[in-house]
Amino acid sequence: MQYTLKHSARARRMRITVRCDASVVVTAPYFFPRHKVEKFLLEKARWILRKVEYFKKIGNSRVALSGRSRAGEYKKLKHQAVAFVKEKIAEINKCYNFSFNRVCIKNHKSRWGSCSKKGNLNFNYKIIHLPIELAEYIIAHELCHLKELNHSGRFWTLVAQAVPDYKKRRLALRRQYFVG
Repeated sequence: MQYTLKHSARARRMRITVRCDASVVVTAPYFFPRHKVEKFLLEKARWILRKVEYFKKIGNSRVALSGRSRAGEYKKLKHQAVAFVKEKIAEINKCYNFSFNRVCIKNHKSRWGSCSKKGNLNFNYKIIHLPIELAEYIIAHELCHLKELNHSGRFWTLVAQAVPDYKKRRLALRRQYFVG
């Protein structure tokens, strides 16, 4: 089985990712022995092969919003993304009335949004490429982290207040779009 091995200073354990192009990437902590990587791959071989076959079968029907952005795209679209996200936050936050500090638009590699303990909301500029209902789900999701910094039942109950069909939107986001 062909795979790419990436060492990461932030990795605490090994992780296998099967990308939509059916490539396999193993992320491991630095100084992790190669023979343990091989053993881990053998243990997970059935799962990996199932995922590889799945992605080969569906082809490129998923939209990749990952990788390096074209030169200047982030700079060009950042202001548009700020305006869009702030408008949507104002709409969705009517349901919650949460207070927050800053709203930042970033060029994240592997996430759509985040919420800090300080109450800062961060969003990937590529959110403007998504269908509106998926962008609204992401924004509601991050707003709810202002109250619940976890994914507990209480958190999902909050999300459902503004986005009752959040499960459907979350699934669509995972199936069709990815960052990373």
